[in-house]
Amino acid sequence: MKKVTTFLLASFLMILIFSTVTIAQNTENENQNQNQNQDDLIIVPKGEQVRARTTNELRTMIQEKQQEMNQEVQSFGEKQQKVYQNQNEVRLAVHSLLTMENLVGGIGPQVSQIAKDFDNSVQATIQAEERIQNRNIIVRFFAGGDQETAGEIEREVNQNKLRVQQLKQLREQCDCNEEIKNMFQEQIQNMEQEQNRLQQLAEKEKQAKGIWGWIKSLFGR
Repeated sequence: MKKVTTFLLASFLMILIFSTVTIAQNTENENQNQNQNQDDLIIVPKGEQVRARTTNELRTMIQEKQQEMNQEVQSFGEKQQKVYQNQNEVRLAVHSLLTMENLVGGIGPQVSQIAKDFDNSVQATIQAEERIQNRNIIVRFFAGGDQETAGEIEREVNQNKLRVQQLKQLREQCDCNEEIKNMFQEQIQNMEQEQNRLQQLAEKEKQAKGIWGWIKSLFGR
């Protein structure tokens, strides 16, 4: 009798949790859809990239872009600011690599293409990280982390790690002065550090199981 009562109580609790999570997830999806148009406006539109002609010009253009992005972040909400502050290092690195195309010799077009691929990835990881940051607290408590979004981030990180290795190889081939090489290396390091952070974010999100996961593991024993 005691086992039956326990089973019925557990079943009722699971149904209650499932219903609560479903309602919260629907609300979360509605909020994400409402924010989608804002995200489209936030992403810096792609236009013709201006290339630097000298090292001093390159340095000035990087500083101006950094100031522009810092001002952009100030207009965002708190959670969105956190996401962009984390990923702006890569956004700045993308801009820097595109801008230095004419200063790195024959590898310029290859560097630019990798930077463009990184740019597409950054936009994807920004949106994914925003979904994690905005995850409904009720959904997180019961259902745990966003496994699907964490997986998306991991896939982007794996691709970006390959791109980082390609950039390292290209830097070794760079027919440019030492200052440009150092600036090139700085952008690579910023990209690499951000991929490590995103990897940790994805792993942490996957490990957050919530009560629902705890109950499933309990009954699975």
